Formats: sequence, structure tokens, C-alpha cells
Amino acid sequence: MRLRGHTPSRAPTDHPTCDKVLPTPRSAGCRDRAHHLGPKGRQMRALSIPGAWINEPQVHPDHRGSFHEWYHADLLHRHTDRGLSVAQANCSVSRRGVLRGVHFADVPPGQAKLVTCVRGAVLDVVVDLRLGSPTYRRWTAERLDDKARRSLYVAEGLGHAFMALSDDATVVYLCSEGYAPGREHGIHPLDPELGIAWPAGLEPVLSDKDAAAPSLAEAEQAGLLPSFEQCPAGYGAG
Repeated sequence: MRLRGHTPSRAPTDHPTCDKVLPTPRSAGCRDRAHHLGPKGRQMRALSIPGAWINEPQVHPDHRGSFHEWYHADLLHRHTDRGLSVAQANCSVSRRGVLRGVHFADVPPGQAKLVTCVRGAVLDVVVDLRLGSPTYRRWTAERLDDKARRSLYVAEGLGHAFMALSDDATVVYLCSEGYAPGREHGIHPLDPELGIAWPAGLEPVLSDKDAAAPSLAEAEQAGLLPSFEQCPAGYGAG
């Protein structure tokens, strides 16, 4: 018997989806820039930072479990004007409170990512670290979990971080470039200049490397940040 597709309601969040902006530039608010339906009910939603997209798949549950497509090359290309040539696939498992990031890579070539949470839940954060970007220093947060099965596309030049909201939170991500230590950098995720509103009531657990990462101001002064002009043209155009 052919089962009918069912789209579950969005899981409640532990943290509101919103953007944090410093006095300059002005905030565009928490509204998304675009909302597009894909084939067979799949949809992608452009976030307020150019180059960041959320994929909201149609999940098909039945007595066996569920099925969904978490990556579709044509859908991604249609909305981002870019493909994702997968060079490496990563998987991390984190206990509740673990905070990873804010990580980014030199541009070029940079490293685009498609991120999803296959077990538990995380608060996933994208930070615009591109000098000259109209949304420079802005951040936006989305909950990724094993209920809604959403995935987040992070383009080259953007910073990425997440906090585990549950034990054994398992995050899987596809990367356009392999790990290259000499091109990898980080910004301290608790930098007050960024002011990321991590969930209250959770004590952040950082790696030694992330705890020693520079602030945004220090990274900018050291010349570590990517330039908006160097990032691939056209992504996030909608």
C-alpha cells in the first residue's frame, strides 16, 4: 500500500530563531529573505544572512520509522545558484552543553557545509564574518533536531557553531573542501562583541582550542577574516 506523505508540525524550540545585530548595520529583523517550495513538497528558506539557507524536508513516517531526503543537489542549486561538491563528510557526537565553533576557513577556497542533526537536538548558529558584507557581524540561529529533520546550508566565508541541547546530539555535515589545518580558524563563541544568545541554563563546554580562539576584533586585526568580495558570487541570491 502506498503511504501518504505527512509533514509534521515544526518542533518547539528551546531558543527563538532570531538575528543579533550590533548597532551597525541595522537589523533587518527576524524575517527570512525568501521561502521556496521544492519538488515533492520540499522547501528551502533563505535566512537573513546571504549564503545561509534552511532546508525543511517532507518527512514520511510509518510503522517502521520515517524517511526523508536531507540533501537534494538540484534543489540546493536552484536556490543558492551553487552546487555542493562533497569532499568530506563529518560526524560529531556531543553531550548536552557542548559548544563547538565558531569555525571558518580561508577564502578561497573556503568550505561550504550542509549540516543536519540525526539524533537529539542542537542550536545551530551562522555568523557573518565576511569583511565588507552588509550583514557583517550578524548571527542567526536555527534549531536542528531528529524530529523536523531540517538541514542548514552554510556558504563559504560564513562562521558556524552549535550547542548541543541534548545528550548524544549527533551532527552530520557534508563539506565542499577537506579539513586543512592551515586554513582553519575560529572565533570565541562567547565573544561579547558577537553577543550570541546561547540557551540559558546550559553551562558551555568548550574544547581547549575553541576556548583559546581570538575575539572577533582580534581576528579582524590579525587579518584572519575573509573578504566579502573574495567569496563566491551569486550565492544566496534566491
